[in-house]
Amino acid sequence: MIINKAVIFDMDGVLIDSEGFWKQAEEEVFSSLGVEVTEEYTNLTRSMTTSEVTEFWFNKYPWKEKALEDVEEMVISRVIELIKTQSCQNQGVKPFIEKLKEYNYKIGLATNSPYKIIPVVLEKLEIQHLFDSVLSAEFEIKGKPDPAIYHKAAAILDTDPSNCIVIEDSHTGMMAAKNAGMKVIAFTNGNLEINFELADCRINCFEENGFEMITSQI
Repeated sequence: MIINKAVIFDMDGVLIDSEGFWKQAEEEVFSSLGVEVTEEYTNLTRSMTTSEVTEFWFNKYPWKEKALEDVEEMVISRVIELIKTQSCQNQGVKPFIEKLKEYNYKIGLATNSPYKIIPVVLEKLEIQHLFDSVLSAEFEIKGKPDPAIYHKAAAILDTDPSNCIVIEDSHTGMMAAKNAGMKVIAFTNGNLEINFELADCRINCFEENGFEMITSQI
């Protein structure tokens, strides 16, 4: 009997260094609608889905000019523009995934970002052919930290959750993966401000010992 093993990647902050893009788009779009965007609140919205972020700011500073769906689309479009035009790839991610494929790991993607951003990122990094499954929490009732997206990823990859490793950079993402019964590798990218206590282990970059970390976990 063949036992499938899988590695599931978060996207923002793991495949690409995009936190600054979301922050920029959030500030530009919502400020144009009269919202007072503050550091305190953007720290809260950082792990939300785009629809949740839009509702959050609307509840704080209701606007009349545009529908929530249109505002959300403005944010997404701005982020896509920044991804296409700015350097954002995390070093070593492509050869890292290629090595996993060589060793017959199934490769998944599970992100809170809208689905339409996924192909933009994968094309930018030239890694779309390496993924067996790509999922967005846009199509789930709840995004991370709810484990639904990781349950679905395991089912699509035909892999038991205990044989899945998730690479995450956020506390909410790690919580979702752990609640789905998966092992978690925290991708720190040198960030010491995030709470990584839920992780089974951590890597600072893909060019260090990430592959050895994975093989030691499952």
